[in-house]
Amino acid sequence: MDSPSPDPGIAVVIITRDAAARLGQVLDAVRCFPEVVILDNGSRDATVEIAAGYPNVRVHEDEFIGFGPTKNKAVVLAERDWILALDADEVPSPELAAEILALALDETKVYALPFRNFFRGRWIRGCGWHPQWKTRLFDRRRARFSDDRVHETVLHEGLEAVRLSHPVHHYTADSVADLQDKERRYSALFVADHAGQRRATVATAVAKGAFAFFKSYILQRGIACGGDGFVISAHAGIAKFYRYLKLREANRRS
Repeated sequence: MDSPSPDPGIAVVIITRDAAARLGQVLDAVRCFPEVVILDNGSRDATVEIAAGYPNVRVHEDEFIGFGPTKNKAVVLAERDWILALDADEVPSPELAAEILALALDETKVYALPFRNFFRGRWIRGCGWHPQWKTRLFDRRRARFSDDRVHETVLHEGLEAVRLSHPVHHYTADSVADLQDKERRYSALFVADHAGQRRATVATAVAKGAFAFFKSYILQRGIACGGDGFVISAHAGIAKFYRYLKLREANRRS
């Protein structure tokens, strides 16, 4: 009989809500980690039932208070201090899991993972979606998520960021409708973060939206990604435009 693998001292942490579509793939990819913490934020699909089928998974439930704050709450629930933070649509490759398990973890470092972002099943190599690294492996005693409700980052002042080699497969959206659904949630969080603090006018919205499209399609080579590149870039411009219109309305109400 093979001897059990040594405990890597890493807890995988995931926040979920209505994540049944991809969660099984994510949890299959992290079976090699002894502790997976899920903080569910009111799923109405089979998310909790799927998670309960994995012996290394513990499920907690709490309200969603923005991505950064909610992820920090999830991190506290782990028994181990090293945290591998994933979203419920992010599937680590087998090679990445092996690379992480082989690391000699250093508390003076955080580790950034390379992301391959997919739209409608296609790996998008432009639009600002590639190349992309995100800091997701860290010692919670030295680093934490920012309190931003959306576009949160790992704060790691004074720690060296080390880039790993093998990818996370991020299934960003399977359709245009998915892009729109995500943006509705993100724009509400953006407004909550910036209402009364950031100026917004119709002209601002137009300028921000136009530049977001130009940046994605031209500067970040969305044009090389065919029709999908145009759709993603157009969505980026429209999303930015409406975020600032919503912020303008919120500022007027405050």
